Amino acid sequence: MMPTAGSGPVILGLTGSIGMGKSATARMFAERGVPVHDADAAVHALYGPGGAAAAAIGAAFPGVLGADGGVDRARLRAAVLGSPDRMAALEAIVHPLVRAASAEFLARHAAAALVVLDVPLLYETGGEDRCDAVAVVSAPPEIQRERVLARPGMTEAALAAILAKQMPDAEKRARADFVIDTGRGFPAAEAEVARIVERLTTPRAKPHAGNG
Repeated sequence: MMPTAGSGPVILGLTGSIGMGKSATARMFAERGVPVHDADAAVHALYGPGGAAAAAIGAAFPGVLGADGGVDRARLRAAVLGSPDRMAALEAIVHPLVRAASAEFLARHAAAALVVLDVPLLYETGGEDRCDAVAVVSAPPEIQRERVLARPGMTEAALAAILAKQMPDAEKRARADFVIDTGRGFPAAEAEVARIVERLTTPRAKPHAGNG
C-alpha cells in the first residue's frame, strides 16, 4: 500500500544504475525542499581524513591510507579486487557506519513530511526495507551508455564491470513504486519528481486529491 503523509516523514528510497541521472534527480527533490541523504557523500566523508571508517579500513587493509590519513580509493579497490572475503570485510566496516549516518539524518529531519535516501545500491543491499516507497531513476540503455562513456577515464570494460555488480535496470523498474525516466529529458523528470512529492506529501485526509 502506497504511504501517505500524516504520521512522521515518508521515507522515499531513490536509486538507479550508473548513468541514469540519479544525482541530477536527487537535486530536483532537494530544490523542492525535500531533505536528501546522499549515501555516496556519506561514504566519502567516512573515507576522508579523520573519517569514522578510515582508521578501521587502514588497519584491515594495510597500505590503503594516503599521506593525509584518508583512504586512497584506488589502493582500496586494488586491495579488494577479486576477493569476496576482503569485500565482505570492507562492507562489514562501512555499511554499519553508513546506516548510522542515515539514522542521524532521519532524526534531524523527523518533522519533515518527506525525506529521500539516495542510495545507488539500494536493492542490492536490502535497503528498500527501510523505505516506505522506492523511486528508480532510469533511461534507455543507449543513453545510459553514452552518458557513462563520456566520463573521464571510463571504458567499455569498466562499464561492464560496474553493471555486473548492479541489479538489472528492468528488475529495478519492476520492483519500484515510481520510475523517473530521464531519457525523456530532464524537464519531464522534474515534472515526475513534482508529482511524486505531491503524491507522498498529500495528507491521508485527502485520499482523492491527485493520484488515487
